[in-house]
Amino acid sequence: MSAYRLTLEELTSEWQQRLDSYPPSIRQLTVQTAERHKEELATHFYAAMLQHREAAQFLSHEEVKTRLSASMANWITNLYATDNAADIQSVIAHQSKIGEVHARISIPVHLVLRGARLLKHHLITKLQQEHPEQAAMAAPFAASLIDLAMEVMSQAYSSSHDRNSRAEESYRLFAVAQNIASEKEKQRAALLDWENQLMFDVAMNLAADQLPRLCASEFGLWFRHKGAHGFEGSVETGLILDAMNRIDDVLLPLFPARQSDADGQNGMQLLRELREQAKSIAYHLDLLFEQNNELESGRDVLTRLLNRKYLSVVLNRQITYARESGSSFAVLSMDLDHFKNINDSYGHEAGDLVLQQFASLMLNKSRAGDYLFRMGGEEFLMIMVDVDENRALRAAEKIRQLVAAETFRLPQDATLQLTASLGLAVFNGHPDYQQLLRRADAALYQAKHSGRNRAVLASAAE
Repeated sequence: MSAYRLTLEELTSEWQQRLDSYPPSIRQLTVQTAERHKEELATHFYAAMLQHREAAQFLSHEEVKTRLSASMANWITNLYATDNAADIQSVIAHQSKIGEVHARISIPVHLVLRGARLLKHHLITKLQQEHPEQAAMAAPFAASLIDLAMEVMSQAYSSSHDRNSRAEESYRLFAVAQNIASEKEKQRAALLDWENQLMFDVAMNLAADQLPRLCASEFGLWFRHKGAHGFEGSVETGLILDAMNRIDDVLLPLFPARQSDADGQNGMQLLRELREQAKSIAYHLDLLFEQNNELESGRDVLTRLLNRKYLSVVLNRQITYARESGSSFAVLSMDLDHFKNINDSYGHEAGDLVLQQFASLMLNKSRAGDYLFRMGGEEFLMIMVDVDENRALRAAEKIRQLVAAETFRLPQDATLQLTASLGLAVFNGHPDYQQLLRRADAALYQAKHSGRNRAVLASAAE
């Protein structure tokens, strides 16, 4: 469900009410002051904004400064010159357009609001200096219209930014994950082609500035323009970029044009390090593709359950559905008791097998509409849809019994009996899903510290 946004009619009505709440003389005085000082106000606005490092990167281009300064001067005049519905709607449409432009070029909202604050302060100062007797009424009128304009801009910015974000995510997945298997092999082959070309050129005694740069190769172009974007945020992405930069900026310039017997050993050492860097790139590239194949789909690699990526999305949807339909749902936080002992006594392979078997048990015993997440380690979470408190508690108790009765298989035909502690929280109408998660975690804490192997229901109060 999208956030509520004011309609054009509602915004027009509010704008008109704001105009009607001030005498015509005050409105006219403000218009005249704004018109008289519009160039000065625009100059002051951009001078102040350009002193801000983050704002300067958006405003420092000479053409931008020239065009925006004139646009700002006109904006100031038009903002206060409205006096009928048609003019108001035109001004509102202009604010929306500005907001969309800001979103398209990714100007942070806080910078726009900072600029509005500076503009208000300077205009109010002019009113106080030139019209001290009327400033008490003119100042709030001047400020209120700028605030309304910022509200319209922010609303348009938010809507446009959401669309842009969805489009960006779609492109990111398209660019990298359209065909994981073929893309992986294609890029590994491209990396190998660059390496083979480099070895040939070195053998031909080409000068350092003639050797093929990795960043300019087919692989380098793909990774810098697509791969790095698609795998953004992964540690491996940074490691690959660092290795590429080291090859191009540090190692390749060290190769002599013609190797004599004296520097032959140095050349071999450079080749060995180049090979190691290339192997490192290939290794981390494999990891990236493996992670993208599983994690980008929102699933945990080991258990195939959902990971945290979509937890907030699912919970927000369930809260919206529950509030609209009058139904309820529950969050069940689950933790395998004494799991650390399994890793310590039998090894991590045994621990992984236990986690996989537990996940399989939960999948087989949960309903199709329920959601199962692996939160990390031995911690799992289930969202049980369309349940009241009694039904949720019965389901939690059944899960506890199933875990206790299950025989978990370990390597070398070993078996193990386990128990689980569970914390249950039923939706109580609070709109923030974090409150629901905190209640479930608190109930789980109580279950673990009151003997384990039990399900505890959180109270409805926070």
